[in-house]
Amino acid sequence: MTKIREVIVATDPNNHGALVCHVGESQFAVGGPDGIGHISSGPNPYDLLSASLAACSAMSVRFQAQRQKLPLQRVEVGVSFHHGTQGERDLFKRTLVLEGELDTQQRTFLMEAANLCPVGQLLGTTADITTRLDVTSSGHNESPQASYEDDVALLPIPNITPD
Repeated sequence: MTKIREVIVATDPNNHGALVCHVGESQFAVGGPDGIGHISSGPNPYDLLSASLAACSAMSVRFQAQRQKLPLQRVEVGVSFHHGTQGERDLFKRTLVLEGELDTQQRTFLMEAANLCPVGQLLGTTADITTRLDVTSSGHNESPQASYEDDVALLPIPNITPD
């Protein structure tokens, strides 16, 4: 039997048509352009892809550490998205912070576990994913962000006006 997890994104008539994502009992706003010049708050689709990769990587690392009884105390995964220019592949840069009394071999093993996460395998078919270990928390990247709004504006959708 095929297992299905359905996610629904719909407009919220009580919030000026903003998009809301429903996943089981959870719901949250989805940000991005609304088509009339406004940007809704909340994570945009690029943010959601990056969050999916970070969460899956962290879960894979944690699972393997527990399975191998490694002394991992805390894992942090930072993911940044870099939109490829025309003809180039997009890039996700993943940074792992592994806290605990881990030796080099154990850290390498856990980095490989992150590289094998299912979401990374799926995203890796159309984008490149690099992974590096860091010793400090990732913090926030101050470089210019990939713009989901700019990409939506460039979609080859014909402008159809009703008669």
